[in-house]
Amino acid sequence: MIPCAQRNIGFVVLAFCLMTGSILSQSSGPGVQPLTAMPSVIQVPPEAQPSQNFNAETATNAYLAQIPADARARSDAYFEGGYWMILWDFLYGAIVLLLLLNLGWSAAMRNLAERITQFKPIQTLVYWVQYLVVTSILGFPLLVYEDYFREHKYGLATQTFGPWMGDQLKNLAVNLVLDGILAMLLFGIVRKLQKTWWIWAAIVTEVFVILVVLIAPVYIIPIFNKVTVLDDPKVTQPILSLARANGIPAHDVFEVDASRQSTRMSANVSGLGSTMRITLNDNLLRRGSPEEIQSVMGHEMGHYVLHHIYKDMLFLGVVIVIFFALLNWSLNWSLKRWGEKWNIRGIGDTAVLPLVVLWVLIFGFVVTPILNTHTRTEEGEADMYGLNASRQPDGFAQAAIHLGEYRKMNPGPLEEWIFFDHPSGRKRIYAAMRWKAENLPLMRWQAKQEAEAVSAPSDNK
Repeated sequence: MIPCAQRNIGFVVLAFCLMTGSILSQSSGPGVQPLTAMPSVIQVPPEAQPSQNFNAETATNAYLAQIPADARARSDAYFEGGYWMILWDFLYGAIVLLLLLNLGWSAAMRNLAERITQFKPIQTLVYWVQYLVVTSILGFPLLVYEDYFREHKYGLATQTFGPWMGDQLKNLAVNLVLDGILAMLLFGIVRKLQKTWWIWAAIVTEVFVILVVLIAPVYIIPIFNKVTVLDDPKVTQPILSLARANGIPAHDVFEVDASRQSTRMSANVSGLGSTMRITLNDNLLRRGSPEEIQSVMGHEMGHYVLHHIYKDMLFLGVVIVIFFALLNWSLNWSLKRWGEKWNIRGIGDTAVLPLVVLWVLIFGFVVTPILNTHTRTEEGEADMYGLNASRQPDGFAQAAIHLGEYRKMNPGPLEEWIFFDHPSGRKRIYAAMRWKAENLPLMRWQAKQEAEAVSAPSDNK
């Protein structure tokens, strides 16, 4: 998946990062162990066993007590440090963009592009190449700390520096092509439709995002990871059976080799129409119990059945329209005050790009809680669908504990509203145990069936 932490993101990469997500995400240097090595079989605490005295709150606390204190402290430190990284990313990015404007570098890059060619679209592309290279170099110190050294410090990365750098160069190439195409389209619209450009730019951006989401599973994700059809019947048969039972026309389950980058267990639904795929990574296969895998895949099927990708496209379309309307006003206001100082001729001048991206950063920073709330709501819906479909509340509780290796389990309400794009670990475990409490007869029947299955071989002897 394209790393969403790239600091020099353009329009489409920003949108693509907003549109692509997973229930449990991605990377410890050689010899670094995961924060908590969970067993490959389900371990249900005594307090969470189905009984007449079963209590969802007590069962939730019992699951949380399985997490060692040092592991929880480390996870909290990692996640809370991420709050500051959001601020430093914003400030560092803003400083870089203001340097390009105030030192005249952006205008100089535009002048070079105009000397190379008179053809406007190619001028835009030449400018974009310069802009991407310069901002990548200036943003590299923060990028290498945040995505390489910090991830290794907390045992979440598996790549050495060479392969990691290779992925960053791949990411740079993808940004160069995709954002370069979009930049040529958008600047062309601005030059031809100066009064209504923001309306048409919003439409083109939304269509472009849809196309990127459409091709991502087939053409973009394989650039970074090997994607294969999973052929282990013990894993695939329960998943495909679950899909058929829920009216999902799935014929294959896909596996991605995320362990080359990460220790995180992950699954996701991506693509549109014929390219839509339900994928799980090899970390989940290695570390997850069968019950956990089924619960996670039930969650992902929830995204599919509840049409979350299409709802996301609609939501993002509204966000894009609002953003371009605000951008039109913001650019006109900014250029009246500083346009002459920055040697920017107008909104259609490619030298305005750092100012555009600056407003993207500001807008994104301000609306982060809104975007997180939208995603968190859908994730909660998929959680409930997955519980009802898979009937694996204990598997889902174990998945939430795995998530707690790099995500704070028990945040405060305001903290969760601002920073969490998924329900907190405690809420997810409690939802699973509440479901279990309301389905105790089914849970007892399942436990009886499992016990009989285990004892059957000895009875036959």
